[in-house]
Amino acid sequence: MKLKEVMDELGLEYVCGELDKEVVHGYTCDLLSEVMGNAKPDTLWVTVQSHMNIIAVATITGIRGIILCNGHDYDEQTIRKAKEEGITLFKTQENSFVVSGKLYALGLR
Repeated sequence: MKLKEVMDELGLEYVCGELDKEVVHGYTCDLLSEVMGNAKPDTLWVTVQSHMNIIAVATITGIRGIILCNGHDYDEQTIRKAKEEGITLFKTQENSFVVSGKLYALGLR
């Protein structure tokens, strides 16, 4: 599924990055070491973490995009680094549980 389709289906707020990337997995976690150890390439990551280290984790694991939940905002450093590394960023007011359920219903595993 393309990130653009996910954005439209979930009503996500677009922050930056390419929308044409394909994702096949979803992963929900706020502990960076867990994400590094368990997330698969071509994943859409659901979290409440917004600091710049999430971009490094996404780059290492092959994560294509990040959904920031609970109405949190990314800082400018994080957005700048995401643009440099080609990581797509979204945000939403919804919590991680709700977003994860919606991604699962769309077919991401």
